[in-house]
Amino acid sequence: HEPLGLEADMLSGASPFLGETKQDTLANISAMNYEFDEEFFCRTSELAKSFIRQLLERDKMKRLTIQDALNHPWIKSNEYKEETPITKTPDQTKTPDQTKTPDQTKTPKKRERRQLKTKRLKEYTMKSHSSMPPNNTYVNFERFVQVVEDISRMEGSFTGLASAHDSLQEDIDALVSVYNHKESWYKEESEGVRHQLSQIRYEFRKVEAMKRSLQDEMKVVDVSVSDVSARYQERKRHFDALRQELSDELKWVQEVVGSCNFSTVFNNDVNEALKEMLNRSCGGDLLSGIIEYRRV
Repeated sequence: HEPLGLEADMLSGASPFLGETKQDTLANISAMNYEFDEEFFCRTSELAKSFIRQLLERDKMKRLTIQDALNHPWIKSNEYKEETPITKTPDQTKTPDQTKTPDQTKTPKKRERRQLKTKRLKEYTMKSHSSMPPNNTYVNFERFVQVVEDISRMEGSFTGLASAHDSLQEDIDALVSVYNHKESWYKEESEGVRHQLSQIRYEFRKVEAMKRSLQDEMKVVDVSVSDVSARYQERKRHFDALRQELSDELKWVQEVVGSCNFSTVFNNDVNEALKEMLNRSCGGDLLSGIIEYRRV
């Protein structure tokens, strides 16, 4: 026969078929001879015992089916207790847990209830197993309890991971929000800088146009200055030629006057006339004066 396990413990940690020896236990199972020992089933309700009896029917036609087991009053009553919410009086104050989401408030409480059930199951199983006669057909209860505790710790770890994931998701959302804000701000600043650069570029082109216009005007002025300088040089050469001609004419007059023996009064008149001619401009009046003097 297969070893007895938790399926045969019937909600109490002890089998109702348990005998003094393994042979007695096997005989009780074969004969469907069982009893609910008050030492182990004192906390099991009559409704639960009725559920167990209907499951232990030898006749398959009378035995509970899966659907009948799910619809049994003991199962229904437990489901009703789990689904019934706990009502609070109106004068109870709100706690900080009310600000949390349903998943955040349910998960820690569920984990605490599971740990409490695991602890009680361990204590009750060890007590029941130690009070029963030696029976090597039972599985190791301590190993089962250890597995349940490991599962509870794993659930705690998963809860921590879920909390860390939620916190990380909040940080990511915050970073995304900051990034979007900074991106919009940078876009606005970029538009402002682009507008300023466009304005500066326009002013630069305007200054460049003024610079080219000024350069053209300076070229025109340079050409005009060159023209004036050329005309000045031409006039200067013409004036130098006239001065040289005048100097030659004066020398000729002095020679003519010196070769003639005129009186002192005449010499004075000639000198005054020469001074007057020298004081005139170097234009046509001087030449006409010289010509008239030659005629005299």
